[in-house]
Amino acid sequence: MTARSQSRPFTDYDPYDFANRRHIGPSPAEMEAMLEAVGAPSLDALIDQTVPRSIRQEEPLDWGPALSERDVIFRLREVAARNKPLTSLIGMGYHGTVTPPVIQRNILENPAWYTAYTPYQPEISQGRLEALLNFQTMVADLTGLDVANASLLDEATAAAEAMALARRAGKSRAAAFFVDAECLPQTINVVRTRAAPLGIEVIVGDPFRDLNPEAVFGALFQNPGVNGELRDFSDPIAALHEHGALAVVAADILSLALVKSPGEMGADVAVGSTQRFGVPMGAGGPHAAYMAVRDAWKRAMPGRIVGVSVDARGNRAYRLALQTREQHIRREKATSNVCTAQALLAVMASMYAVFHGPEGIKAIAQDVHMKAARLAAGLERGGFETAPRAFFDTVVVRVGPLQGVVMRAALAEGINLRRVGDDRIAIAMDEVARPETVEAVWRAFGLDLRWDEVEAAPRLPEALLRRTPYLTHPVFHMNRAEAEMTRYMRRLADRDLALDRAMIPLGSCTMKLNATAEMLALSWPEFSSLHPYAPADQLEGYRIMVEDLSRKLCAITGYDAMSMQPNSGAQGEYAGLLTIRAYHRARGEEGRNVCLIPTSAHGTNPASAQMAGMKVVAVKAAANGDIDLEDFRAKAEKHAHELAACMITYPSTHGVFEETVREVCRITHEHGGQVYMDGANLNAMVGLARPGDIGSDVSHLNLHKTFAIPHGGGGPGMGPIGVKAHLAPFLPGDPLAGEGAVSAAPWGSASILAISWAYCLLMGGAGLTQATKVAILNANYIASRLKGAYEVLYKGPGGRVAHECILDLRPLEKSAGVTVEDVAKRLIDNGFHAPTMSWPVPGTLMIEPTESEPKAELDRFVAAMLAIRDEIRAIEEGRMDREDNPLKRAPHTVEDLVGEWNRPYSREQACFPPGAFRVDKYWPPVNRVDNAYGDRHLVCTCPPMEAYSDAAE
Repeated sequence: MTARSQSRPFTDYDPYDFANRRHIGPSPAEMEAMLEAVGAPSLDALIDQTVPRSIRQEEPLDWGPALSERDVIFRLREVAARNKPLTSLIGMGYHGTVTPPVIQRNILENPAWYTAYTPYQPEISQGRLEALLNFQTMVADLTGLDVANASLLDEATAAAEAMALARRAGKSRAAAFFVDAECLPQTINVVRTRAAPLGIEVIVGDPFRDLNPEAVFGALFQNPGVNGELRDFSDPIAALHEHGALAVVAADILSLALVKSPGEMGADVAVGSTQRFGVPMGAGGPHAAYMAVRDAWKRAMPGRIVGVSVDARGNRAYRLALQTREQHIRREKATSNVCTAQALLAVMASMYAVFHGPEGIKAIAQDVHMKAARLAAGLERGGFETAPRAFFDTVVVRVGPLQGVVMRAALAEGINLRRVGDDRIAIAMDEVARPETVEAVWRAFGLDLRWDEVEAAPRLPEALLRRTPYLTHPVFHMNRAEAEMTRYMRRLADRDLALDRAMIPLGSCTMKLNATAEMLALSWPEFSSLHPYAPADQLEGYRIMVEDLSRKLCAITGYDAMSMQPNSGAQGEYAGLLTIRAYHRARGEEGRNVCLIPTSAHGTNPASAQMAGMKVVAVKAAANGDIDLEDFRAKAEKHAHELAACMITYPSTHGVFEETVREVCRITHEHGGQVYMDGANLNAMVGLARPGDIGSDVSHLNLHKTFAIPHGGGGPGMGPIGVKAHLAPFLPGDPLAGEGAVSAAPWGSASILAISWAYCLLMGGAGLTQATKVAILNANYIASRLKGAYEVLYKGPGGRVAHECILDLRPLEKSAGVTVEDVAKRLIDNGFHAPTMSWPVPGTLMIEPTESEPKAELDRFVAAMLAIRDEIRAIEEGRMDREDNPLKRAPHTVEDLVGEWNRPYSREQACFPPGAFRVDKYWPPVNRVDNAYGDRHLVCTCPPMEAYSDAAE
């Protein structure tokens, strides 16, 4: 008898076992019934039938027992206590901000918002789409440009994307890109990283002295500069335009409430971060970066764009616009590899603007500026030389040999300042700073001053003051009483379908439980309020957490080293390929630039390879969906001297453990290449097989899939990469030193790493392994229950699918005229988000239930799918009209319950099909959205109210 069982002599209940089951939906009794339906004698027998023996790991995954929720929270508290949340006046694009509690509770901490998926199904995403349209409107207004996207990863990657846009869209054929020396250092680093594989020369200098407009295809300016100076770039921008080059301005979004906008200066593109709008620093992220462009460049702009369309009744409806630009369709010809946005953080920033309105935003900006002006006035009164003359929030003070003394004195006051060179100190004011903060800074400089003793005048030059209005739409002028704000956010959330309502069975996207206990630490100031470039000893808790999580991820994957810097899956792909290229370069094999990619690969794979400067060579798929081994071998031999890498997904994109994976790795290595294994499907491998043991050299891990970080309505994500030892020296570099960084902060979106770490602690190695097995069981259960009604397109040699299965709906279009989209929309009536549509095979549905769903929810989904098949059968047999039927008319709204009804099926059949709850039914707010109308009549900002009525006519 164990010590644990000895302490509980009166019960068989084990809270530690229950903790293991938090992420595992089916109970042991339900699993027995599911195994019977699947036809497997045991769970281990099913795994043996599914996962090839040749790839199974020898040692079990073990780093000690799973911890209870209380123990995990205690461990998080221990680590949090090792962090030091001082007041950071460092600046560099990261600032203290106040998250209004009504937004913290109702958005950041609300599963209705953080468990939603990317709004590819617009009918069930109207709430977050409206919030993102508000974000776009906010950004377009403040930047003075025409169109904004629905967020990018961080300011540095947004600037790099803008460089690529300038090269694509501008008329200049020059090969160089100019970067303002006053840009944030991490931005300069990431721009250089992105430029190198594309053969772009980056010229860093003073825009007013060193810029030669004839020699560049574009230029990036920072306003205000990293050291605070506000400048008017109108003249350099005009000079660029004379030579067909484009101008990009990276702007502090809060400053734009007071100073001349990039659009007013003539800029083509504006980029920046919206972190100051109520999103905590979080040691680097996640934060929603923005990009806005002139109308002429909207189709070249990367990222998602929310647009306004109409539904089948002519009512206003939102959707993602211009999706043909995306990498899923254009692959290596895509404008970028952007897949994950920062939707949850963009929603927070948009709500911050709604909450404060234009007057409130302006008041906050004025307050920040006047704190900086008063700080400067006090320092000048004490005899210090300050610069620049025109600034928004940042003051640089010349201190000579006293730099170290002042920095230490500031630390003693609980304040972080920033060194500039060896004789100056920068101080950036923010929304959080108080009069006491300014007085403490004065004390650090040896001054005994009181706030009320120092008078200050604004330091904004007349010529740079903003003259144009912003945030004019009614949504930014609503009643901002907390009751109304709470109701507005609740109304938007109620329009959406997220994991808190129903299963989201998206193949390849792994929509699993985001346990509440794992989310708690995000709001703790010890994690949320740290600056990514604070002194290392203040980030000690983060370091402990990152190192332990890295060890666990290495144990899971069989790799030797991890980089946490990539802040999305696509960013991880890109970082992994750059690591491979750097390895070849170090060996004197610069010419290795060919990447073999199966035709079934995720669209970000070829897009990432192209961005990394590689030539994509497609490899055929065999009839069973596997990689065509002969085609792979032939192309590896053909390109043996140029082969840099292959990119494969395992288990395959078709939801099968391919038996030939070791051979694919062997062939690649034999011809001098490296194996990149996409980590999208790692949820089928954890505890059973390790990519590093199979033969892979590098993988990115989607922490927002396998490791429980929520998708947040389209982001945030994290895509750290694991590598074998020989690639470790070439991992992404320090964003503040040299080149090689892929994102703005050392640990990417560091604060959300606490979620994955807590997940690993809560589950333990055995729990993670069990989760993998149950994910495979759930997928096979659905495949077995739907057998006969739908054809499962691909299975392994043992007749099993992995963690997902693909249903072939193409025969149904021929027999009944029913498309995959019709089935997807009908599932909304049943109360479900659709599975992944038409990928990787057109006309199919890819279903991934994950381990989190209990048998009751799986059965509800099966009932819905079988009922839909019965409706299709009625069409096939002529008992239901081919054009006027519940599938073609889906989804049905409350509006369909009232008024005239002249359809050849009942209202009850329309609105309450099997699977739908009668009491707690989800009602989509709109009927089917007209995608073509939305792209023909592109509107990407909140239109005036009269425009809505015009659209409906």
